[in-house]
This record gives sequence, structure tokens and C-alpha cells, in this order.
Amino acid sequence: MPPQRGGVKYRVEIAANIGSIRAPPGEFCDSREICYRSPVLTDAIDLSQLRRVLVIKLRHHGDVLLTSPVFSILKNHAPHLKIDALLYQDTAEMLTLHPAIEEIHTIDRAWKRAGLLTQARQEWALMSRLRSKRYDLVIHLSEHPRGAWVKRLTGAHYGVARRLSNRWWQNSFTHLFPWAPGSTRHTVEIHLDALRRIGLQPGLGERRLVLEPGLDAKRHITEILAARGLSSKGFIHLHPTSRWLFKCWAEDKMTALMQALQAQGHALVVTSAPDARELAMLDRILRPLSQPMVNLGGQLTLKQLAALTAQATLFIGVDSAPMHIAAAMQTPVLALFGPSGDKEWGPWMVPHRLITSDHSCRPCGQDGCGGGKISECLTTLPVERVLAAAQELLAQ
Repeated sequence: MPPQRGGVKYRVEIAANIGSIRAPPGEFCDSREICYRSPVLTDAIDLSQLRRVLVIKLRHHGDVLLTSPVFSILKNHAPHLKIDALLYQDTAEMLTLHPAIEEIHTIDRAWKRAGLLTQARQEWALMSRLRSKRYDLVIHLSEHPRGAWVKRLTGAHYGVARRLSNRWWQNSFTHLFPWAPGSTRHTVEIHLDALRRIGLQPGLGERRLVLEPGLDAKRHITEILAARGLSSKGFIHLHPTSRWLFKCWAEDKMTALMQALQAQGHALVVTSAPDARELAMLDRILRPLSQPMVNLGGQLTLKQLAALTAQATLFIGVDSAPMHIAAAMQTPVLALFGPSGDKEWGPWMVPHRLITSDHSCRPCGQDGCGGGKISECLTTLPVERVLAAAQELLAQ
């Protein structure tokens, strides 16, 4: 067991200002690591004494992917831990095959539509599974009230979550980290605050997003590219749509951008979700094109989308899950941002360019100007700026 300072023990990869000591090899720190102890944080959790951890993120696809470093860092610092996740069923593909995750539990949003009795049965079965795991620590990464219930009903000794004003919420967890709505810190860093609060300081090199497409998805994309005569890093991947259509650029401008890229000799592969509205939007964008391109709109799973964008030389899109997927695959990203905050949601730890307007009202977070589903801060972005940014990234 490493020596202690100030009665608190935890380990990190980068030094804090409080100083450091090297620990001898042992269960908690090995000879290549430096352990740091804070004389201030008196309630840090000794991860060496824990066995199983549950991380909860009940949000959308991109939000879930942005939690992936939490699992990696926990496993890096405490390899003995068995780490599970609790997610909505439709977002699980963002974290399946993550090397640090033992098991993923899911909640089907359709339970609510199946009737009260069916929902109650499903909820009871889920809670019974979670209780059987005997979690030592629950890490809740959103403000969803279900996380507090899970912490209470599983009987986990420790729980960490955002600090909210609700007294019942505060009493549900042992550790609360500060969080202010409207903060411009990146969402990944806010997630990592949950680890900092329990005494684990993430290293810079372990904060990257993690997404594993899997062999089947990689083979599928290899076959598609070969059939189209495309090579790895020989095409640009564009995903111009979003489930939130107010986040999308003007359709005619996306068409003009594609025409300009084709005129420069670039091969294009275009994707979208299988949603009918997105497919219709994609059809309107592609219809005026005179040169051939590869349209995979609505044809790929999320894993296959990741395998595709990993082979691209550049990703172009808007604030959406595919943008975060491209960042996870370390493909350079060109992203157009309108009403959503680029500081909080921009491409994480990947070469990128952000295209935004100078509208004084952005980012407003609204579903279009005046709730009209059209965001002027996006529609006014000129094609020339986007094309120039693409050329910069391609030149790198």
C-alpha cells in the first residue's frame, strides 16, 4: 500500500500543484505511476477498496459517447474494477465493445407506451438485476431523477452526481460536484468532474473518446468502399442532417459545397439517419448534383457509420452524434454550429475547424429563431468560409 499524506489516497497521471511522491509497486500503484494526495480533499474514495461501479447516462447518442473517457480513466486507474453502464436502449451502441465496460444495462423508452403494468414489470426486472450486482459506487452523469433512485435502491455505499438544489437529490448521493447550467466548459470535462470529486485526476492522454466499431462493421464498410472503387482516406464523409433539423445548414448551400468539393476532385460519401425527414432533406440536397457520389443515407448502423468515418480523410457535418463519432475515430472534423454551444459540444481532441456566425444571440439553444425551426445563425453561413476551412484541414 502506498504511503499517505494528509490521510487521503488516490492516483493520477499528471501532477497537481500540491506535489507528488512515487509509490512502491503494489495493488494500488505500480512502479510506472505517481500517486498524488491532496491535503484538502478529505473524502476521496479509495478505489482499491471497491469492486463494482455503475455509470449512468440517460441522454442522447452524442451525450452518451462523450462519457466514454470516464470508463477508460476508471479502468486505467483501478484495473480490478468491474464497470457497468446504464443507458437508454437506443444509445447503447455508442458504448458496446468499449474495452473498459463489463456490462451494459438498458432502459427501453417504449416501456412507457406499453402500459403501466408492463412498464412496472420491466422496471422491477431492471432494478432486480442492478441490485444483484451489489455496486459499491454509482456515478450519475446527468440530472435525471432516475439516477438518484438507482443509487438509493441498489444500496451502493458511494454515489457521485451533479450538485442540484433539491434536498432529496443531495441526500441520495455521498459526493456532489459543482455544476452550473449554461457553463461553457466542454461536456467531457463536466463528466470528468465526477471523477475529480472522488479524488481521481484524469491525465491529459486518457481523455480521448472511445468508440469501437467491431470487426463486422469494419468488414462491411471495407466491402462497400471496395465496390465503389474508394480507398481508405480517399474520400470526404459528409453527414448534413440531424434529428434536430434546426441544427442544419441551408440545403442549397450544402449542395453548393458538395459541388465545389467535387470540382476540386474529391470523392464524396454522404450519410444520414433512416428518419424519413432526414432522408427527404438529403434527397433535396443531392438532387441538383451532376457528378456521381456515394449515398449511404439511412443504410448504416451507428457502428458502421463509425467504421466509415474512420476511413475518411475529413468529416463535414453539423452538431450531431456523427460529428462526435468522427472525433472518436480521430478523423478531422469540420463542424457548423448554430444555436448550440460549440464550446460545450464541439469536436473533442481531434483536428477540427468550427464554423459559426457572429450573431449576438448565439448560442441560444432554441429550436430555430422564434421557435420557427430555422436558425438564421446557420443559414447565413457562407459556402466560401466552409470550403476554405475544408481546404485547410485537407492540407494538414
